[in-house]
Amino acid sequence: MHIDSYQFGKIVIDGVEYKSDVLILGDSVESNWWRKQGHSLAIEDLASVIDAKPSVLVVGCGAYGLMDVPDPTRQFLNEQNIELHACDTHKAVEKFNELAQAHADLAAAIHLTC
Repeated sequence: MHIDSYQFGKIVIDGVEYKSDVLILGDSVESNWWRKQGHSLAIEDLASVIDAKPSVLVVGCGAYGLMDVPDPTRQFLNEQNIELHACDTHKAVEKFNELAQAHADLAAAIHLTC
């Protein structure tokens, strides 16, 4: 998978445009990803990521980085041996593309606004 471009409210992944938050799991994209508490990433919000058992998760916290990854979520991912990279979505896109070449089991959770 490759993220071709990102701008507030829109992301293009492998030539396909999405206008809602997405999860990238292996070679698939889950669009219309919603979180239990909007701008806070709960463990439950990552159920399909946890099931996929990637070694690395890149979280795009929004254009301005307003989505929070609370300590319990960070701790849970650590306990699952999932390395977390959480940053604003612009930087997350760069990080995802950089890691995609080195990690076959990479996942991403991308918030497109805020």
